[in-house]
Amino acid sequence: MTAEWRFLVVGAGAIGTYIGAALAEAGHEVAFLVRERSASHLRKHGIRLEWASGRVTAIPQPHIAASPEEALDRAPYDLAILALKNYHLPAFLDEIHPHAERFPPILSLLNGVEAEAQLERALGEGKVIAGAVTTAVARTAVGNAKVERMRGLGIGGGHPLAAEFAKVARAAGLNPRLYPNAAAMKWSKMLTNLPANATSAILDMTPSEIFADPALARLEAEQLREALRVMEALRLPVVNLPKAPVRALAFAVRRLPQPFLRPFMQKALGSGRGGKMPSFHIDLHSGRGVTEVEALNGAVARFGARLGVPTPVNQALTKMLTTLAHGKSPAEKWRRNPKALIRTVRDNGNPPIAQIFTE
Repeated sequence: MTAEWRFLVVGAGAIGTYIGAALAEAGHEVAFLVRERSASHLRKHGIRLEWASGRVTAIPQPHIAASPEEALDRAPYDLAILALKNYHLPAFLDEIHPHAERFPPILSLLNGVEAEAQLERALGEGKVIAGAVTTAVARTAVGNAKVERMRGLGIGGGHPLAAEFAKVARAAGLNPRLYPNAAAMKWSKMLTNLPANATSAILDMTPSEIFADPALARLEAEQLREALRVMEALRLPVVNLPKAPVRALAFAVRRLPQPFLRPFMQKALGSGRGGKMPSFHIDLHSGRGVTEVEALNGAVARFGARLGVPTPVNQALTKMLTTLAHGKSPAEKWRRNPKALIRTVRDNGNPPIAQIFTE
């Protein structure tokens, strides 16, 4: 039995609810830092997690804080767990700036590959642990979440707390795995986030529909090849994540001829989500006006530009989806119109792309 830890979970969406409820059920003290509009609801109705088995973990009276000041009144914490969308990170950094010295070490579960450096600049060197969640969790209501597919939790090694927290997470049923190369872990996780994410949002089509279209399947493969070439330039290996065989995906994208690759991607990626739409689609069609495309495809493009690796597909998808999210492009122009998307990517100023994508 591990000793009791004190956690501050930042965010009570799908991942925050999942991690926080699991740790609380394992006997640890967990407080949640959420926005004011969610705080009153959670104080009144509590937090509820349904596991894939149907078992329910409920926290009827959770410790809720609506500001960093309120949260830190309960300090000290052993570890904070950051479970936000990337587009909420700038506001979070602004809020904690006056409290950086008092803020506990933080496990970053944000998608993408750039958040940890931003957090270290804000909180100080040695206060950030990289993390990656592969378990599929859906938010069903405010404070309610459901585990759809149990996989696990990646934890970047090297920090003094990483190995100890891994023991805590294992006892809480989170299936953790330590990774000596945290950057390889984060980039490998991003490879799983890219497929049929931006295209699904832009075209308003399901992942299965995306991979059923030969031209779109070529586009999906090429955006992954661009990311893999950036990883090679960074000298980062592809690593498998908990119950996520990322190396097999990378091998297939690099080696399989297109006639064999498309059925592989259709089975492995198109049907793997079940009926759930990808996160970019959910964000775009909820009217939030923002998605995480800048943190994913945009990061591939930024690192590619820095390293001299061409990334025209990721550049084009980032620009198209950002324009759509900001309301600067009519959604009907793209809805269920793969040819328009292919033309835009093909004409993105890079001659080799014209040879890869045919209508």
